[in-house]
Parts: sequence; C-alpha cells; structure tokens
Amino acid sequence: MTNVKTEPSSSSSSTTLSISSSNQDNSTATTTAGSVTDKNPGASTTTNDLQNNLQPTPGSLKNVSDRVLIAKAKLVESPYDLDAWNILIKDVQNKTPEISRELYEQLVSQFPTSGRFWRLSIEQEIKCKNYERVEKLFQRCLVKVLNIDLWKCYLNYIKEAKHHLPSFREKMGQAFDFALEKMGIDIHSYSIYNDYVQFLKGVDAQGSYAENQKISAVRRVYQRGIIIPMLNIETFWKEYLAYEQSINPMFVDKAITDRSKDYMNARRVAKEFEATTRGLNRNAPAVPPHSTPEENRQVELWKKYIQWEKQNPLKTEDVTSVIKRVVFAYEQCLLCLGHHPDIWYEYASYLDENSKIMAEKGDMNHHKALQEDVASVYDRATSTLLKENILLHFSYADFEESRNRKDESIKIYEKLLHIKTIGFNPTLTYIQYMKFTRRTESMSSARAIFKRARADSRCGYEVYIAAAMTEYYCSKNMNISCKIFELGLKRFLHEAPFILAYIDFLGHLNEENNIRVLFERVLSSDSVPISKSLEIWNRFLEFESQIGDLASVINVEKRRLNVIEKLQQQQKNHSETAWLVDRYKFLHLMPCTQEELKSIGYFNINPSAASSSLSSSSTSAISESLVNGHSMKMSMDIDRSSKSHRHNLKNSTKSSIPVPNLSQMVPFKPVQNPVNNLMPGGIFPYPPSVTSLLSQLPPPLSFRGPFVNIDELMSIFKTSPAISFLTDPSKTNCLMPTDAKGYFALALEASDSFNFGSGIGNSGSSGTKRSAGQASLMDEDDDGDGEGSNLMPPQFDIYRSRQMHKKSKNL
Repeated sequence: MTNVKTEPSSSSSSTTLSISSSNQDNSTATTTAGSVTDKNPGASTTTNDLQNNLQPTPGSLKNVSDRVLIAKAKLVESPYDLDAWNILIKDVQNKTPEISRELYEQLVSQFPTSGRFWRLSIEQEIKCKNYERVEKLFQRCLVKVLNIDLWKCYLNYIKEAKHHLPSFREKMGQAFDFALEKMGIDIHSYSIYNDYVQFLKGVDAQGSYAENQKISAVRRVYQRGIIIPMLNIETFWKEYLAYEQSINPMFVDKAITDRSKDYMNARRVAKEFEATTRGLNRNAPAVPPHSTPEENRQVELWKKYIQWEKQNPLKTEDVTSVIKRVVFAYEQCLLCLGHHPDIWYEYASYLDENSKIMAEKGDMNHHKALQEDVASVYDRATSTLLKENILLHFSYADFEESRNRKDESIKIYEKLLHIKTIGFNPTLTYIQYMKFTRRTESMSSARAIFKRARADSRCGYEVYIAAAMTEYYCSKNMNISCKIFELGLKRFLHEAPFILAYIDFLGHLNEENNIRVLFERVLSSDSVPISKSLEIWNRFLEFESQIGDLASVINVEKRRLNVIEKLQQQQKNHSETAWLVDRYKFLHLMPCTQEELKSIGYFNINPSAASSSLSSSSTSAISESLVNGHSMKMSMDIDRSSKSHRHNLKNSTKSSIPVPNLSQMVPFKPVQNPVNNLMPGGIFPYPPSVTSLLSQLPPPLSFRGPFVNIDELMSIFKTSPAISFLTDPSKTNCLMPTDAKGYFALALEASDSFNFGSGIGNSGSSGTKRSAGQASLMDEDDDGDGEGSNLMPPQFDIYRSRQMHKKSKNL
C-alpha cells in the first residue's frame, strides 16, 4: 500500500512530502494515499458558485480587457468553454498570486481530471515558492490523476525542494519508486526510468557492500524498464548493455540471453501501441459529451486502445498483469472522457467479469479485491463528474444488490432522491426504488416508496402507472390497481398519455362499461386541451367501432368532428369521406386502395418517409394531425399496407435513373508531361497483353538505334510486290527455314528506299544493294564484317563496340 503523508521539517516549508511504498500487490484499480482523503477534488465548488465567481464586479472592470470580459461572460453560460478558460489562463500569468490562485482553483474544480490544469496550478505555486500549498495540491490530485507530465512535475519538485534535507536521497528514491508503481507502464515513462537510473548512479557508495547494493538497484531498474512497452526502449536497452559492459563484460552475454526475448517482445508491443493510438489526444480536458466529429473520433480511438489492451498484446500468462494494464488504460481514458457514462460502466463491468473468473479459479483474495475495485469505480463516478447520472446509480445499486449488500443499494437510491437540482426528475428513481424494495423486501415496502413518491411534487404520472401495474402483476389485486389509477386521474386528468394507459388497463380487464364511462368522464370535463384530446377521441371511435352499435359509432364521429372543426376553423374544403375511413379500418387494413385514399385526401403517399403521419387534404400541421386517427400508430399501419407499393415504386425509380457503365471507367492519373495514349483526364492504360510484353522488354534507355519510321515501313510492306504473298489468304502454310532466307533477302531489296533517319541506307546514299548471294553471307558472319559485306554498320551498335573492346584487350 502506498502512503502519502506530511511531516514537520526545519526548512522554510512547514511540511514536507514523504512517500513510502511496499511490495504489496498492485493489481487493484485504485490506491488510497494516506492523508489524501478528498475523493472529489474541488467538488465543493458547484457550477452556480463558479458562475458567481466569474461574474464581473464593478471594481474588477478596471484594467481588464474586453476579451477577458467576453470570456467570463461565456463561462457563465457555458462553464466548459475551453477557449474562454485559455484566455483567462493567459490573462493571469502576470497577475498577483492571489488572483491567479483563485482562477486556478476554479479551473481544477471545473476540470478535476485534467493533469495539465493541475500542473499549471502547481507550477504557479512553485514559482511563488509556496511549498505548503504545493504539497496540498499534490495530495489532492497526484494519486487520482495519472498524467505523466503531472508526475514528472512531482519528481522535479522533490528534486528541487528537498535537495537540502539530510534524508534527500531516501525521499528521492521513495518518490521514484512511487512514480514507477503508478506510471511505470506508461508509454512515455522512459524519462522516469532514465532519471531514476541516473539518480542511482550518482549515489556515493562507501564500501563493497554498498557498491554491490548500488549495482543491484541500478540493474533492477534497468531490468524493470526493458520489459515495458515504451518509447525510446531501444535506447534504454543499449544503455543497459553498456552498463553491464562497464560492470562485468562477462555478464553481457548472459544479460542478452536472459532479457533479449522480453525486450524484443516489449519493443514489438511499443510499435503496435504507437500505431493503435496514433491521433489520440491524452491531454484533452474532460467535458460533457456533445457528439462532435472530433469527440467521436477520440472516443473511438480510446475504445480501440482499451480493446487492444484487453487482447493481451504482450502475450503474457500473468492474468494480474493483463488486468493492471487494462485498468491503467481505463484510468487514462477517464482523464479525458470522464463525463461519458459508458466508459465508467464498461470499466466496472470489466473488473466485475474478471472477479468472477478469479472466483471460479478459487482465487478468493483477488476476487474480493476486484469486487472492491468495482464498487470504488462506481463510487468515483457517482461522486465526482456524474453525480446526477441515473444510469450509473442504478447499475451501482444492482451491483451492490448482487453482493447481498441491500443497505448500500438503499443508500444509492436515497442519494438520488435527495438531489435538489432544478430540473432533476426523480420519477424514474422512485419507480426503480419500488422494484428494488419489492424484490428484496415485500409489496408493503414498495407501497411505502409509492407513498413517498405521491408526496413529492416533482414526480410525474408514470409512477402511478408503474405502481398500478406492479399491484396487478405481483399482488394480483385488480381493485388496488384501479384505485391507483383513479388516484392518479385526480392529479393528472390533463395528461393524455396517462388516460390512454388507464384505458389500455381497463381494456385488458375487459371492463366495457368502465371504459365508456372513463371516455365520457375525460372528454366532457374539458381538462384535456383540445389539441391533445384528438388522440383520445380517435381511441374512443376505435372502441365504439369494435364493440358498440352503429348509432354509437355515428354519435362519436359527430362529436369528434366538432372537435376537429374547432381546431381547423380555417379549413373549409375538407373531405367528409376522410372521416368515414376511420370507422371501417382495422389495423393496417383500409376500406380503399392507396390511390383512392390519396384521392379523397386521407393521407399523402410518401415512400421515403416511413415515419410520416397520415394527413388530410389540408396543408397545415394541425389538419394533418386531425385525419391521422392515431398519429404514430396509423403511420405504422399505412407503412405495412403500402410495402408492396413502395417496393414497386423503388424498382421503377431505380430502373428510370441512368447509371454509368463502371466497367469503362479509368483512373484519373494526370501527369505534367504526358507522352503516349493521351486521353482527357490522364493516360489511358495499355491492354493487359501489351502491359505484360512491356514488363519483359528492357528499358528504353538501353536502345540507342537504329530508329525506324513505322508509318513508312508499314506502307512499304503494303505496296511492295515482293512481299505481297503476306497478304494472300491462300498462303496458309508455315514458312520453312529454307524459304525464310529467300524471303528475308527480298525484304532487304524492298527496303532500298527506306529512310532510317540517320543517313544510313537512304535511297540517295552511295550504299550498295545486297544480292541474294550476299544475303547468304549473313548466316556465316552476323557482324557484317565479311569481305562481301558492303553495308555500313549502325551509328550506335552496342554489340560491335563490345567486340572491338575485346579485341583491343587481346592486343
């Protein structure tokens, strides 16, 4: 267990910070820290207090820029406006310590998990050499805020403020051990390991025993760090080998053999960590969720990182080590996403799941420790940033109930009921509280909670419905349920949803007369606003159509029509036939086709809006709700009845839209100086066969000549009579080797007028023609250097130049 305590000192500071740690198990999610008893740093300052402190007073307007005043006004409306806070932070940099201290206190109270803001507050006090306040600030935040920069600030403070003490080395060593215990698995912990090693190397050791102790301490830190995935782990590994080389060269090979496997594994995981968390902002303050694109991206990255840790990237068999790394990942995530209840719940669920695994293995000590960690996570969430989050309170209560700790669950429910914030609705809390007491105690206890809910003016009609249905299903007492509904009807006669729930309940009981009496009682009392009574009239019409006679149905229709006319006094050209549809429809079955319903103005067919309600011929919003019948329910009916129509319409729409031929599309690859196969938008790709051939040919730079004019060559092939047999379709046999020489000679004779572009072999040159006899010499001398060869060699003949080079070497 790690303890942070204060003790008197003779220095200028009235207290000093000493840290002691033992080798007790570190797998738990949280660690208490001696006098660090504030579980909610800065929680006493509420939002209202913050707004009052930020209100500009007449005396404070002197020497204050307009920018600062605007920032304070923004914070009154939006206490989590980071831009406004940054403006105020810059403004107090050069102010007096009292003014800056007040602002920083408000800052850390509003953002209690931000390591950056805590560090700014601490550095301001260090600058003023107010070490007593520095240590109090560290006690409030150090254990709870696992931010690497904050912990480095803590080590620097110990190094600078305690160096004159006689026990400085002991305190410094304890501080390093404490930092490694909390932050030793952080990806940015290299500087802590390196500073610790340098500190140990600088300790003077007197005698061989002390020297051996020093070597062992340094080696222990090195060996602890080289198995941790962190940045600059390669540098730390080289420093470790160099240290072993300086101590004992014979020990280097053994160190490599024993530790290289773990080091390589840690280095691999460190690279995977960088790839997984690329783009993650670790210093973002925790603000309430707003679902912005950047916020959603950060949430996704944090969950990706946590899931990666759960997959055990180190491939270790130590389950405790895996849990410790996942817990650290969750703690890091909550520093930035502390206002997201899903992160807290997933954190607690992970610990709860592992506690059950430990219980199955028979490890009851770890099982109990993890169970306490789950309770600690829930307690932190419901005591700090999410004090009014009902979801986490309910989950916390269920967790305590699963551990047979009923009293703790009752405290959680009572804590919610004592929230007096304006706008907080305790109805759902009373409902869940009734369910809890019914499960754990009896129906009488649930009725006692319902009695408390009736006395609370903040409760809504939902608690009456829940209590009545609980009596109906659990105690099987219909009379009590009816009495509860009647009790609620006295208070919520103007609430249409409550009345409809009462009607549904009586419908389940098949109380025909009571249902009709309830309809008449509600609709004749004028307690329900006309705009909200239409849904009740629609239900009344449906009820009479189901079990009443024709006279009753017509009577309800006329009465409903009077209500409709009151709501649409400006509507004159409405269709009376539209009201008749509601009399005969049933579920999704309509007495007319879709086209006929559209023609009489009963509703508008809109396949793209499946959730749109029925509407009459009127274009006003009120008229739409009048003919809708049951609004949302009827929209679902029409949705079912028009499935085939939408399907056909979708197909016809799809076929009528022109679609480009995607198989003919080419990639857009523009170049600065395009050369071949030009087309708008880039270069047209070669056919696959040509591409395969080009991949086998040597690069263009290897060919230096001769250069052939292809157009002239092809024209010669077509017009020359000497090679007309090539175009003769009757010539289908393959060429024999004996005939190929003659054909090749004829081709050479036909190329007399061919222009090579280099002045060689031109029709006007002095070169001679090869005869058939001379052509036969090519088989004997490929170089063309024979006596009968009168052709001039090409200007850039690579093969000839190589032969000449060989001859010169032989000479």
